[in-house]
Amino acid sequence: MQPLLFASGGIGFIFAMTSLGAASVFFFRRAAPEKFQQICLGFAAGVMTAACVWSLLLPAIEEAESRGLPGWIPASCGFALGVLFLLGLDRIIPHLHPLTGTIGGPASSSKRTTLLIFAVTLHNIPEGMAVGLAFALAAQHNDPALRAAAIALAAGIGIQNVPEGAAISLPLRQEGMPAGRAFWLGCLSGAVEPVFGLLAVLLAAWIAPAMPWLLSFAAGAMLYVVMEELVPEAHLGRRSHAGTLSVMAGFLVMMVLDVALG
Repeated sequence: MQPLLFASGGIGFIFAMTSLGAASVFFFRRAAPEKFQQICLGFAAGVMTAACVWSLLLPAIEEAESRGLPGWIPASCGFALGVLFLLGLDRIIPHLHPLTGTIGGPASSSKRTTLLIFAVTLHNIPEGMAVGLAFALAAQHNDPALRAAAIALAAGIGIQNVPEGAAISLPLRQEGMPAGRAFWLGCLSGAVEPVFGLLAVLLAAWIAPAMPWLLSFAAGAMLYVVMEELVPEAHLGRRSHAGTLSVMAGFLVMMVLDVALG
C-alpha cells in the first residue's frame, strides 16, 4: 500500500498540471503561436530526455546491480521493449501531429479533435509509468534520496504537462467548441497517466525483481516519444535555434532538479 500511496500523489500532481493547462480555455480563445508551441515542445523533449537518464536508466542499473545482476542487461532489454511497445501503439492508434497537421498510424475517419487527443494520450503513457515507478522505488527502499528524486521527476514532467494540456484544449476552443467541453477533453488526454502509472506500481509491487526492467521500459517508451514526436515538431521552419535551445533548457532544468533534490 505504501508504494501505491506515494505514487498516487506524484501521478495525481502531473495529472493536475495537465488539467491546469487545459483550463487555459477559460482565459484564452486562440491557440498559442507556432513559435511558442515549438519552444514548449522542445522544453518537454529536454525534460523527458534528462528524466530517462537520471530518473530511470541510472536507477534501473543500480537496482539491478544491487540484486546481483549485470546492470546493462535489464537496462538495455527493458529499454528496447519500451521502444517496441510505443512503436506498436504508434502503428495501431491513429493520431494527429498538431503542428504539422499530418496523421500518424492507420488511416482513420475520426475527427481531428479525436486524433489530437490520441496523440497527446500516447505521449502521456510513459510519463505516468515513469512517475509511478520512481515513487514505488523510493517507497520500496524507504530512501529519502530516492523520494526526492521521484519528486523532482514529477515536478519536471508536471511543468511540461501544462502546455500539453493547453495544446489540446485551445485548438478545440478555437474550432468553436464550448470552453467547458474543451477543458474536459484536455483533462481526458491526461487521464491515461494515472491509469498506466498505477498499473506499473502494482506490477512492480507484485514482481519486485522486475523493477529494473520496468524503469528501463519506461525510459525506452519515453525516449521514443521524444525522438518520434517532440524533437521533429520542435524544429519546424528554417531556423531551429529556438527549438534547440528549449531542448537544452528543459534538459538542464530536469538535470538540476534531479541532482539537487536527489
